[in-house]
Amino acid sequence: MRFAHPFSQCDFSPFKEGLRLIYPLARRRAAGHKQSMSLEADLLAERRHLSRHVSFWRALAVIGVIAALAVMFGKGSLSGLASNDHVLRLRIEGVILEDRRLLEVIEEARRDTSARAMLLVIDSPGGSMSGGEALHGALKRFAEKKPLVALMGGTAASAGYMIAMPAQHVLAREATVTGSIGVLLQSFDVSELMARLGVRPDILATGPFKAQPNPFQPLTDQGRAEMMRVLEDLHGQFIAIVATGRRMDEARVRPLADGRVFTGRQALSLGLIDAIGGEAEARAWLAAQKGVAEALPVRDLEPRDRVEKFLNRFAGSLIRTLITEWLGVDAPRAVWQR
Repeated sequence: MRFAHPFSQCDFSPFKEGLRLIYPLARRRAAGHKQSMSLEADLLAERRHLSRHVSFWRALAVIGVIAALAVMFGKGSLSGLASNDHVLRLRIEGVILEDRRLLEVIEEARRDTSARAMLLVIDSPGGSMSGGEALHGALKRFAEKKPLVALMGGTAASAGYMIAMPAQHVLAREATVTGSIGVLLQSFDVSELMARLGVRPDILATGPFKAQPNPFQPLTDQGRAEMMRVLEDLHGQFIAIVATGRRMDEARVRPLADGRVFTGRQALSLGLIDAIGGEAEARAWLAAQKGVAEALPVRDLEPRDRVEKFLNRFAGSLIRTLITEWLGVDAPRAVWQR
């Protein structure tokens, strides 16, 4: 017996006709979709190319502005100032190290006939002995010719206190941390740690004190004595600077020169500063004692010329702009759009 298939009697011609009509339409839609994707990729590539060009011209514009400022203001910290009388303000902040440019600028200020006086604003925890000595010397030469007033901010300790000594008048806030008259030498000993690791250094030196202090071996008694000899000499220099600047006997300074810090109020009672106050009090003192009118303008004395300051200020902004345009926009967003 033969059975007929259920669909053997069905007429599929309408269905076939529909497929014949739909298939070209689907092909056209697929082709259009591919073309659209290709267009989006082209637009994205063009956008990235245009963004890079815009960033380039922005950078070029910044460089042009810098060049224009260089022509307008010239070179040097004092050359761009007018010749009218004024009071200088020099800010010393952070760790004090020897800075040749700073010393040169102070010397220029000493020779500048329009600079009537200087306000030395200090906010420093200290620094190297040689750096403090060099800055102290430059300020001392300035003070020998013109009035110098030191203003202590939050901290003026160690070398930060030393550089205030050439000033004819020293002011601080009651809460200022100052003093710390002393010298510090630090080293560390990792010899036991190296022994545990099985590492033994071979040290060759031309004398018993050439390799001391040395982190790879303990400090000997003789080496310690030699280091203290150097420290005592540096300490004596510091005490002499304070005694001269504060017009005190060294015997009076020495008990205070054990590294202790003092508040501004304590320093005043000990004779380490002259008064409590800030810039207003300093200007009043200059007017009363040195004849420097309070109406004179105050101009900041910078160890870097104006163009260099402009470069430092906007370099970070320029770098951030370039990174934002080339990386922050193109890379992440391009990946997201894909």
